[in-house]
Amino acid sequence: MFKRYFSLGSSAALAASLLLSGVANADTEKLRERANQLFKPVPTAEEIIKERNLNADQIELGRMLFFEPRISKSHIITCNTCHSLGTGGADNVPTSIGHNWDAGPRNSPTVLNSVFNATQFWDGRAKDLQEQAEGPIQADVEMNATPKMVEEVLNSIPAYQELFAKAFADDKKPVTFKNATEAIGVFEKTLVTPNAPFDKFLKGEDALNDEEQKGLALFMDKGCTACHSGVNLGGQSFFKFGQVQAPDEKVRPASDKGLADLTGDANQEYFFRASPLRNIALTAPYFHSGVVWSLEEAIDIMAKAQLGQTLEKDEISAIAAFLHTLTGEQPKVEYPILPASTAKTPKPDSN
Repeated sequence: MFKRYFSLGSSAALAASLLLSGVANADTEKLRERANQLFKPVPTAEEIIKERNLNADQIELGRMLFFEPRISKSHIITCNTCHSLGTGGADNVPTSIGHNWDAGPRNSPTVLNSVFNATQFWDGRAKDLQEQAEGPIQADVEMNATPKMVEEVLNSIPAYQELFAKAFADDKKPVTFKNATEAIGVFEKTLVTPNAPFDKFLKGEDALNDEEQKGLALFMDKGCTACHSGVNLGGQSFFKFGQVQAPDEKVRPASDKGLADLTGDANQEYFFRASPLRNIALTAPYFHSGVVWSLEEAIDIMAKAQLGQTLEKDEISAIAAFLHTLTGEQPKVEYPILPASTAKTPKPDSN
């Protein structure tokens, strides 16, 4: 009798389990369907190269220049200094340290997946990656070089002359500052992070646990997607930081007016490009001020400042769990062996 009762009980439990599983799967599919209307998976580097018809020689030259310290005045700083490919494409300090140990005014955005951004920089002052590369090389608080100096360095090294001639074969004068930044930009277009758990979820895989799915649902239900959607979950438009409630001045310094500093339009004060959220778990500290080190604190601040909502602790934890699923496969870039300087190469200057 006992064995028969136990058997019936097990069957009933199994049926109940299967029923609940079916309900859960239905809920997951509805969530996946909603998510696919707002987000897209990150393509692979190979897909980007093919889709955008990127030049392999320019990619290789750009890779070398990305790690080339001699295009900085001190011969110390590289693109990778502030956009370290080993630490999420950023430098993990509040604001970047540049020439003569000067600190920059804003937190360094990640270079990873930057190809998907509509514009570059927090205030969008660069229309593309090539134009973005021009800025830090010349900024006195970053690499502090000049186009002339960069060209002198590169022209003084025969190996670079050959590489530029190959990468820009149609140019009569291939070694130029413009071509150097163009190559860096082409290389940066390949720095994508596909196959994050969230990407796999969008494609139909069972890749998010219950907590992460709860966080995704909250992310959509609370209104976060008004600013953070698309492939990069942001990086497309500008919004006032403090749309509903001004954050603490430590987080939003009064001295940095964002887009208004660029345009002179007082109506655009404290407007910044919505930060892309891909790999956000790797790129603390957060915001343009770089003063918030906790992802949970950043979520709490954004909910209050942008949405006028105070989230419960478990809601914040769930959204943070979802944001962790945006960490994709990091690009495995081999550090290049750079050609040697010559007697004609300009000497470093740390002043």
